[in-house]
Amino acid sequence: MPPPCGIHTIDTGFQRCNFDAAYLVVESGRGAFVDCGTSLALPAMLTAISTAGLTPADIDWLILTHVHLDHAGGAGALLQHLPNARVVVHPRGAPHMIEPARLIAGATAVYGEEEMARSYGQIVPIPAERVDIAHDGHRVDVGGRTLVCIDTPGHAAHHICIWDETSRSVLTGDTFGISYRELDTPDGIFLFPTTSPVQFDPPALKASIQRLADLQPDHVYLTHYGRIGDAQLNAQRLQELIDAMVERALALADAPDRHTALTAALDALYVPDAVAHSGLSPDAVRDIIGLDIELNAQGLGVWLDRQRR
Repeated sequence: MPPPCGIHTIDTGFQRCNFDAAYLVVESGRGAFVDCGTSLALPAMLTAISTAGLTPADIDWLILTHVHLDHAGGAGALLQHLPNARVVVHPRGAPHMIEPARLIAGATAVYGEEEMARSYGQIVPIPAERVDIAHDGHRVDVGGRTLVCIDTPGHAAHHICIWDETSRSVLTGDTFGISYRELDTPDGIFLFPTTSPVQFDPPALKASIQRLADLQPDHVYLTHYGRIGDAQLNAQRLQELIDAMVERALALADAPDRHTALTAALDALYVPDAVAHSGLSPDAVRDIIGLDIELNAQGLGVWLDRQRR
């Protein structure tokens, strides 16, 4: 059965199943990827092309919401298999795709060499001549279907989201938060922001979330993970949680062993609500969102340090 609105969800396999998604938008025999996961996701990305009834030559675009490696680390490797595709990326992100040495070094500083090798594989540069710069409002044509790039800083300064008027959907990368399908119930979803290192900017993120909500999308496609609805309600929830996270971070700015304190504060903020919502045990919830709690604590720590400069 064809996917809703011609938007195929691809599980990149990063970390675990149903954790990290890329998307393939198909229209009139042409295709555009939105994000691609790491180079280890290459088999899944190529399989998605054939599942959609296309060939690699039918893919015209690889649009990157931002250049964090779980979204874009495999771009160079994937592009080697797509003879006609061009990469669309924010102007701040383009240099890191063309020459990824600083990107690799930054990620290695966060994750360590062993985790980089295990989770991210090889990071291949993209030829500059195959890169299109996506300023706010940049338009991409996919078989006559227009995708519009929206500048959405806050999670990262180099973040764009993709508005698809045809389906009235927005593909949001990390701007519109994290929501895992394992936590869904008949009462709805569990959603929370992502503040992972290193460019969390609370006012900018809240403004970006509001800008997406103002589009009144029928669907929101998250990288972590999949399609959700109720954009207006969820935007309000995200903005309230950002305020709560910032409040807790500021209160712990001078705490001994600050990172441990931040992690505990986020656990206390998310886990009881997720347990009440899902009916799962606290340990089961932590199995699902524990990595995100850790990364959010790291990101809040970087943000706190930046406030002192």
